[in-house]
Amino acid sequence: MATQNVSVMSASTLIGDDVVNPAGEDLGKVEELMIDLQTGRISYAVLSFGGFLGVGDKLFAIPWNSLQLDQERRAFILDVDKETLEDAPGFDKDDWPKTHDPVWLERVYTYYGHDPYWR
Repeated sequence: MATQNVSVMSASTLIGDDVVNPAGEDLGKVEELMIDLQTGRISYAVLSFGGFLGVGDKLFAIPWNSLQLDQERRAFILDVDKETLEDAPGFDKDDWPKTHDPVWLERVYTYYGHDPYWR
């Protein structure tokens, strides 16, 4: 039976999905999807990485267009190595950035090699 590519999914089916790089290294899990309410676009995914059993995880904003969904594996592919992710701008689960700050979000997009979608 042929696999059908799905182009619309509920956010709740994506939350908790694994994120791996092309080499198969585990990069964490999708914790949240942040929506730009003015445009209706997914602005970025929040990725949890590091720690042990959820303790000490660091959170990262990942531009939505940096992720590719692998439907068969129920995982997202992010084309970065672990070291690149460890050096990425991140935040603590108890101290989220001001997500409406375009300077902060532009820094995130630039780090992953993408132009901000709002330009």
